[in-house]
Amino acid sequence: MNTKDTWYITTAIDYANGPPHLGHAVEKIGADVMARYQRQKGGKVHFVIGTDEHGVKVLQSAQAAGVTPQEWVDRISGRFRETWDRLAISYDDFMRTTEPRHRVTAQEVIRRMRANGDVYRGRYEGYYCVGCEAFKRDEELTRDEQGTIRCPLHPTRTIEWTEEENWFFRLSAYGPRLLKLYDERPDFLRPQSRMNEVRRLVEGGLEDISISRAQLSWGVPFPTEPGEGNAVIYVWVEALINYVSATGFPNGDWERLWPADMHVIGKDITRFHAVYWPAMLMSAGLALPRAVWAHGFVTIGGGKLSKSEGVKVELDDAIERYGVDAFRYYLVRDVPWNGDGEFSWERFDARYTAELADDIGNLASRTLSMIVKYRDGVVPAHSETSLDTEIARTLVRYRGMMDDHLHHQGIQAALELASAANGFVETQAPWALAKDPARAAELDATLSSLARSLVALSSMLFPVMPGRMTDLARSFGLEAPPLLDEIVACDLAGRRVTKGAVLFPKPATPV
Repeated sequence: MNTKDTWYITTAIDYANGPPHLGHAVEKIGADVMARYQRQKGGKVHFVIGTDEHGVKVLQSAQAAGVTPQEWVDRISGRFRETWDRLAISYDDFMRTTEPRHRVTAQEVIRRMRANGDVYRGRYEGYYCVGCEAFKRDEELTRDEQGTIRCPLHPTRTIEWTEEENWFFRLSAYGPRLLKLYDERPDFLRPQSRMNEVRRLVEGGLEDISISRAQLSWGVPFPTEPGEGNAVIYVWVEALINYVSATGFPNGDWERLWPADMHVIGKDITRFHAVYWPAMLMSAGLALPRAVWAHGFVTIGGGKLSKSEGVKVELDDAIERYGVDAFRYYLVRDVPWNGDGEFSWERFDARYTAELADDIGNLASRTLSMIVKYRDGVVPAHSETSLDTEIARTLVRYRGMMDDHLHHQGIQAALELASAANGFVETQAPWALAKDPARAAELDATLSSLARSLVALSSMLFPVMPGRMTDLARSFGLEAPPLLDEIVACDLAGRRVTKGAVLFPKPATPV
């Protein structure tokens, strides 16, 4: 019996052939916003990330560094984990594909696929891109000016012709079932443009795929019978299985988590997650994930960020510019979760100054200062104003955008509340109200309403900026930002405010 009680979200596990870069950060931060938003709604969440630690690229990287593959992946995995901790990624599990628990699950899934008659021996001949760790069809390849065959995703690498005896998965048999899946669940893969691409691929006919490598020892051993020889599970296949490995399958209470509610991946690997993966699960008799979200790329100077192609922004430089929360904010704000986005230092500076320092930071500083000055640091009793109506309206817009996973538009809704609150300050002019004792009740209503608007902002922006928004909520006497359902009823009357450090200080000199 299915005992699932948790919203289970995963990201693509990062390949352990080099340290994390900005492209990795976009995915992890975006998924973290999803997970934190679900928690802000009061839900129970299990968030899994990790590292993909097998395959040719890892082996080559270890050899180049003069260490064993295990030493190499231990080092790289540690760097990824340190980075995600620094960026406040609220993961619940960090899955490494060199862990014994993953080996158990991967081999069990392959056994079930084989028992279903979908795995057979065959010979593979074709091109293999080490950069993608993937076999390539002819239509996926290009030729450069010299006539050399290249993978368009890794044009500086030499693509390799490969011939070997492999185990194959009978993917060709699953075309009709996949098309039925897409018909019955049109939101299985989003954004919709990605679904359209995948549907055309399946409608064009599917070929069986290799799921093992015979000439590689660094991987999960393929479960074979005596006399069938040795092989490892193809790295992409066992990497996909990690999502089930993290549940504990086939042991324990794994159905508490499975099926996954959301797989977050890059748009370049939709074929693996929306074609190969559901077909594998169908073959193994396991439930399908409920949704796959294929985010876009972040570019700089028009080029996709990629350590292998030399297009990069140093993560440390970006984080240190204004701090972790501002960096998270900028990426979520300027890289739409349903499309591509351009990283720009100038744009980062402009967003930070106008939206964080001026709109939100200045609003918080002025409100706290006025409560301290005019009401001895205690939030006045609640009295409804027009700003309270705006808070309720904003919350509806915000939830609509965030439920649709349009994080950048959720931020925009919150900014509209900040703008309304700043306008409210100018319209009400609390400094003038404070001079007239007859208008004391009006001043109380103004200050309490501004306080509630800031607490509402702390709750709405918490998934994006958990550190600074917790600081903001605490400045109004709360332990943490309230859950979304608690915002409207949140009563701050009588709470003592604390005017601490500036939330978003402006740089002393222009950056």
